[in-house]
Amino acid sequence: MKKRTMYAGDVTAANLGQTVTLMGWVRKRRSLGNLIFVDLRDRAGLVQLVFSADLDPDALAVANTLRSEYVIAVTGQVKSRGEKEVNHNLKSGEIEVEVHEIEILNKAKTPPFTIEDNVDASEELKLKYRYLDLRRPEMQKAIMTRSKIVASTNRYFEDHDFVNIETPDLTKSTPEGARDYLVPSRVYPGTFYALPQSPQLFKQLLMGAGFDRYFQIARCFRDEDLRGDRQPEFTQIDMETSFLSAEEIQDLTEGLLPRSCTTSWVLRFSVRSGALSGKTPWTVTAVRSPTCASVWRFRMCLTWSRTATSRSSVGRLLMAVWCAPSWYLVVLPSIPVKRLTSRPTTSSVLVPAVWPG
Repeated sequence: MKKRTMYAGDVTAANLGQTVTLMGWVRKRRSLGNLIFVDLRDRAGLVQLVFSADLDPDALAVANTLRSEYVIAVTGQVKSRGEKEVNHNLKSGEIEVEVHEIEILNKAKTPPFTIEDNVDASEELKLKYRYLDLRRPEMQKAIMTRSKIVASTNRYFEDHDFVNIETPDLTKSTPEGARDYLVPSRVYPGTFYALPQSPQLFKQLLMGAGFDRYFQIARCFRDEDLRGDRQPEFTQIDMETSFLSAEEIQDLTEGLLPRSCTTSWVLRFSVRSGALSGKTPWTVTAVRSPTCASVWRFRMCLTWSRTATSRSSVGRLLMAVWCAPSWYLVVLPSIPVKRLTSRPTTSSVLVPAVWPG
């Protein structure tokens, strides 16, 4: 088996004329007799493969046996599709790969549901075949976006001299807002460990030990009834500092938002010096969705709230972003503002689907 040269979804017109080796799953096969088209899928996206008797009769014979979700490796040359055949919905829509070598790495039974977005299947069925459900593009995009946010969060805190410290999961119970999950001890019968509802006990210990700035992407466990924003286990960005003022802590936490949003391609900001503390305005240069290529509409609006520690009103700059069928709300730094009594009413700005970078 040859070594893969690139991901299928990353093959573009920039690779015209090159010979590439790709590996992935068969999404669809279309047979026209002596000409077969196969959509090859991997985590980066789709690319169209072409098999014909003129290119390689043996490869065409193998392609004729392919079925949905077969795992294959192919080698071929990147060719232009031509103007009439271009698929503008795909990153690789301008090209196709003319295959002259193919190897079936693994066969597959007919899947219980189609591997595509907005599939008509029950949640029970998708959970039963979770490994198939996770092949769907929208699921992979969500998980990879989360990965980028976590990586960006780690870099942000490291850039601000925080120490990433992992705390234990088997620990002593502490009084918090929910019941603990208990784990019996085999070594000491009749005693139990508790899974942490948060790393509160340990981060206080770390501050007393002089680590000064601590953070981690922490797993937390709470035994409580399920509802819209609660589940038995979840992940939180956990941090603790010493010797910082309230304003310094606000600057740190507010600075995390544009860093993580930019990395995850949800929002791209142009931030000037002092913007994180509200001393200068935010400038939004683009709004981008990893799953939607349509035009987005966003509205800037202002609202206020009263803090528990001050009699003064503290404003929040809000951005309401519309991507059908939902509004998405982003909270930006604190600045003096006036009350907002309803949904955003300021003028809309259209942002075309042509994104920088």
